Amino acid sequence: MKQRGTGGLVYSTEGGQMCPGCRRPVAQCTCAATPAPRGDGVVRVSREKQGRGGKTVTVVRGLVLDAEALSAYGRKLRSACGSGGTAKDGIVEVQGDHVERVMALLQADGHTVKRAGG
Repeated sequence: MKQRGTGGLVYSTEGGQMCPGCRRPVAQCTCAATPAPRGDGVVRVSREKQGRGGKTVTVVRGLVLDAEALSAYGRKLRSACGSGGTAKDGIVEVQGDHVERVMALLQADGHTVKRAGG
């Protein structure tokens, strides 16, 4: 659905996502119109298995970091657990059941951590 009144270029094949404020690529934005990630200050760690072909994954939600910092933090958690995973859309996934270890690492880094789910 197209919004009226906003106008302007949203995406360019040369620069990727465009900033609505200064109309430059987001990586070169000077107006800081891109919103900062928000959270309630609590990082939630859960174990999920559903929709993953029976594989268990540790999921971390609520880290208030930009995409680059989230990717680096996810890399740190995965290397500490000795497993693979991904960091996308504000969520860090670590392959395997590493809930306790991830919670300890997050608490050591000064985050408020809660275990979510069962």
